[in-house]
Amino acid sequence: MESMFSDGSRALQDRFDTRRLADRIEDLLVHDWISPDEAAFIHARDMFFLATADEQGRPNCSYKGGAPGFVRVVDERTVAFPSYNGNGMFLSAGNVLRNASVGMLFIDFEHASRMRVNGEARVEHGDDLLEDFPEAQFMVRVDVREVFPNCPRYIHKLQRVEASPFVPRAGCATPVPSWKRSDWARDYLAADDPASDPDAAVI
Repeated sequence: MESMFSDGSRALQDRFDTRRLADRIEDLLVHDWISPDEAAFIHARDMFFLATADEQGRPNCSYKGGAPGFVRVVDERTVAFPSYNGNGMFLSAGNVLRNASVGMLFIDFEHASRMRVNGEARVEHGDDLLEDFPEAQFMVRVDVREVFPNCPRYIHKLQRVEASPFVPRAGCATPVPSWKRSDWARDYLAADDPASDPDAAVI
């Protein structure tokens, strides 16, 4: 693989004498495929952070949540995840349409472990996986470029309390967020937004 380090990374590595360690980590731990253990780690997660940038290089970081396994390891070089109904801004997916490079950060807060997946993403409207994810608008597939663990020492230990009631599930109606019924939002909803249904449950 081509080195993952930018000129900026190299400048700071040289300033703080960490180039040797950085190269060792890259040689030993960074790879362009997902191992079975890494796939199991990803499938067990119910959230991750997604970094994207637009065509001008302006960054955006998003939280993505779902049921455990909502990020699917399709094969050792491909992951996919659904895009659910949100606030309609499409900041992350819109960036992907203009700049495919993304970073995904998976964290297990209960056991202090984390992993990064970097790659090239694409939006798929007719993806075969859509039938596995009720209410998904489309799938995002990521071709893996780099996979590597991260030092866990600064991860604060947190305990999961409960799953979000807004995660779509087969066989039950998903509630709509109360903010979509507020005066400033309700007249601006998409025609097919679930919040437009007067009978929908609101939380």
